[in-house]
Amino acid sequence: MKECNQCGKCCTRYSDGGLSATASEISSWETFRPDVHRYVNDGKIWMDPDTGQQLALCPWLRKLPDHEKYTCDIYHDRPDDCKYYPVTIEEMVRDGCEMLEARDLIKPRLAQKTLNTLMADSRPAYEPGRLE
Repeated sequence: MKECNQCGKCCTRYSDGGLSATASEISSWETFRPDVHRYVNDGKIWMDPDTGQQLALCPWLRKLPDHEKYTCDIYHDRPDDCKYYPVTIEEMVRDGCEMLEARDLIKPRLAQKTLNTLMADSRPAYEPGRLE
């Protein structure tokens, strides 16, 4: 498995309503990051502050000029949905994640262990059957 290359597929795929934030995350933004909280409406995130409509793309996602890479302007304050991604190899396959290599598809259990190690600072390890 490769390290993340910041292709942005995960962010562009889910930022149009496929993400959520906890009540505590929203409360924290309200107190400490009012600039982020502006994009919350009725508990939903990445809503247009002027119209209240769902944005097509996360307002904090930035494409680097002259590159096919993206950065996150609220990386340290992003919601857990973002921090936890990706959780499973199947999810990565579905989303066309560029971290995957051919050997990961041949040995998905080993790939899942590798993914859990890579994501150890962001989320608990995924164990098949535990969350299903």
